[in-house]
Amino acid sequence: MREMGELGSSSSPSPSSSIAHSSVFHSYPLISAVLAFAIAQSIKFFTTWYKERHWDAKQLIGSGGMPSSHSATVTALALAIGIQDGLDSSAFATAAILAFVVMCDAFGVRLHAGKQAEVLNQIMYELPEEHPLSVTRPLHELLGHTPIQV
Repeated sequence: MREMGELGSSSSPSPSSSIAHSSVFHSYPLISAVLAFAIAQSIKFFTTWYKERHWDAKQLIGSGGMPSSHSATVTALALAIGIQDGLDSSAFATAAILAFVVMCDAFGVRLHAGKQAEVLNQIMYELPEEHPLSVTRPLHELLGHTPIQV
């Protein structure tokens, strides 16, 4: 057992020195997740240009549409953690459950919220001009994904 005087010795690395040696730029799971998000958003951007022949910068940061950047991000994160820590690790189990929840939310709750926004926008467009809600900004309709997009 260590003596009280040995606790402050420099034989073991201090927490601050170990933090200095680690960097988020060396985090394989983080890099994988961010890269997957960027690729998915870029695909949306170029797909919109190909289909509609105009650039839509909102596609670089917007949600909804094909492919799902949320699903790509959490899938890449879970896969990278599985490769790095093993498929039997607690970190992988946590990431896999997170990915499942995010993907279910994308084609469940958020898809239906987007459909409800479409109906509400249609109702608002049909309101007479003197109605107080007639000047309300339209709701964002493209919130969720179909199962294929996820």
